[in-house]
Amino acid sequence: MTYLEPAAKGEITVDLALPRRALAIGAHPDDIDFGCGGTLAKWAAAGCEVTELVLTDGSKGSWDPKADRDSLVALRREEQRSAADALGARDVVFLDHVDGELASGLPERSEVCRVIREVRPDIVLGHDPWKRYRLHPDHRHAGLLAVEGIVAARDPHFFPEQGLPPHRPGGLLLWEADEVDHLETIEESLPAKLAALLAHQSQWETTMGIGREPSAEQRAFEDRIRERAADAGALGGVSLAEAFKRIDRL
Repeated sequence: MTYLEPAAKGEITVDLALPRRALAIGAHPDDIDFGCGGTLAKWAAAGCEVTELVLTDGSKGSWDPKADRDSLVALRREEQRSAADALGARDVVFLDHVDGELASGLPERSEVCRVIREVRPDIVLGHDPWKRYRLHPDHRHAGLLAVEGIVAARDPHFFPEQGLPPHRPGGLLLWEADEVDHLETIEESLPAKLAALLAHQSQWETTMGIGREPSAEQRAFEDRIRERAADAGALGGVSLAEAFKRIDRL
C-alpha cells in the first residue's frame, strides 16, 4: 500500500537532465541515503559531482541509554562517508549541530548558504519542510534550511561578509513530500542505494529492523526499500523510482 499521492493527474515529470553538480542536504546521517540515494548514485555514475551536507551529528541515534555519544558521533560520521562512497559522492560536509536540537535561524541559514555558494550546485535536494504531521523537528528544520539557504545564496545582499559570489540553483527536489510531482528512475542504481543504507550499521536495529536474525531481516529491509521504489514508480508508469516535490522557480 502506498502513502504517496500525485500532485494532480498527469502532472508527474520523470528524470531531470543530468546536472553537473548536485547538493543533497540531510538532517542526520542516513537521511540522504533514504531520501535520494538512488538518484545521487545514478547521477554520480553519469558524471555529476555530488556533495552531501549533513546538518546534525547523529548523537541521539541509539536506543542504548549507556551509549557513549562521542563514539556514536564518530561512528556515524564514518558510516556516512562509507555510504557516500557507495553512491559515488565527491564530498560530505558535516555541520555537527546537536542531534534533535537543530534550529532554522539566521546562523544556521548562513552556514547552508555558504555551502551552496561554495558548491554551486545545479540541483539541491532536501527534506520537504511542509510534510503533514511530521514528528521529528530536525527534518522540518533541515527542509526549511534547504529552502531558505537557496533564497539567501541567490541574492548578493544576504551574508555579504562571506565574500562569496551569489549562486542560484536551477532546481530543488524535496523528498518525503505529501504531493509528488517528480520521479527519478533508479532501476540501475537501487543496489548502490541499498549498499549506502546498509553502511549505517549503527542504525540497523533502530531504523531498519535488522537485529537478531540479520540475514533474514536484512532481506526484509531490502524488500521494503524496493517496494517503496515500486510504489513511487507506479505514480509515473516506471518500475522503480524516488519521489519528490519539484520546484524550478528559484
